Amino acid sequence: MERLRLTEELDRSHADPLDLMMMHRAMDQARRAFGVAEVPVGAVVYRGEEVIAEAHNLRESHRDPTAHAEIIALRAAAKKLDDWRLNDCSLAVTLEPCPMCAGAIVNGRVGKLVYGATDAKGGGVDSLYEICNDNRLNHQTTVIRGVLGPECRGILREFFKERRKQNKINRRMAG
Repeated sequence: MERLRLTEELDRSHADPLDLMMMHRAMDQARRAFGVAEVPVGAVVYRGEEVIAEAHNLRESHRDPTAHAEIIALRAAAKKLDDWRLNDCSLAVTLEPCPMCAGAIVNGRVGKLVYGATDAKGGGVDSLYEICNDNRLNHQTTVIRGVLGPECRGILREFFKERRKQNKINRRMAG
């Protein structure tokens, strides 16, 4: 965990102004997810300054375990570009992608991944696995981690704080 914090601090300096701008857009998507009772994760696929697709988690509302922000945004980008190869695209996401999403990033040949908060319990990029940079796979992705990490983490913390509060109220009313 300490290694990841140090790595986040180091990589934060590698984010350029465009990556920061896109992370702010991803955070807007995360807030939209929060507003509809979804885990607040947002993602933006971009090529240069052009936003190709953006999305937020929809697992609860779609009753779909694959409806992560990254998957939805990658699908929309591939459809818009009429190509599943996203080599010249970047993906900004507020939370370190899980193994499923990291696999989709590799399979979609995404050129660069920029993420905010690390996910010690489910991260597929650095925390638990290093899927995006596994040289046994046919593609590796440039990863910039920790971009606006504290802010991204704050949105998640607030969501789960509210969720615990609501669950407590629901238990009181049921009992």
